[in-house]
Amino acid sequence: MRRSALAAAVAGLILCAAQSSAQDVGLELNATPQPVTIEDLAGKPVDLAQFMGKKPVLLEFWATWCGLCKELEPVMVSAHKKYGSAVEFLVVAVGVNQNVRSVNRHFEGKPIPGRILWDGEGKAVRAFLAPGTSYVVVLDAKGRVAYTGLGGDQKLDAVLARVVK
Repeated sequence: MRRSALAAAVAGLILCAAQSSAQDVGLELNATPQPVTIEDLAGKPVDLAQFMGKKPVLLEFWATWCGLCKELEPVMVSAHKKYGSAVEFLVVAVGVNQNVRSVNRHFEGKPIPGRILWDGEGKAVRAFLAPGTSYVVVLDAKGRVAYTGLGGDQKLDAVLARVVK
């Protein structure tokens, strides 16, 4: 998909997300997503398979310009403080209207609620059926989808308590 088409699709979906914070969007519950290889902010490949099926994983599809992501930030920070050792937190920076440099600048001097990854080609967006930014997927310890949600007011504590044994 060309970058401009991907940008238009994400922009349209963000507009929908702003109107509703739907739960159970994107991937179906109990599905096992196909792991893909994306990059870290240094450009090194990161195979998402290394995180799946070992312990619960929380992925947030995120952007510097996303207002809903900013609204979700305190929830993510709180969840990371509470479950950080029991859950792998991955922030997937999407490659729409931002670049690695702007993502790095955004996080300078800020606490990071997990590992920041770069999805410049939309591989993770497609594999996880991300309908927009502020999309969260929680995988259980077996790598199955336990939760999906979209928006700034997601209640992540309850789902993380359920998947952490």
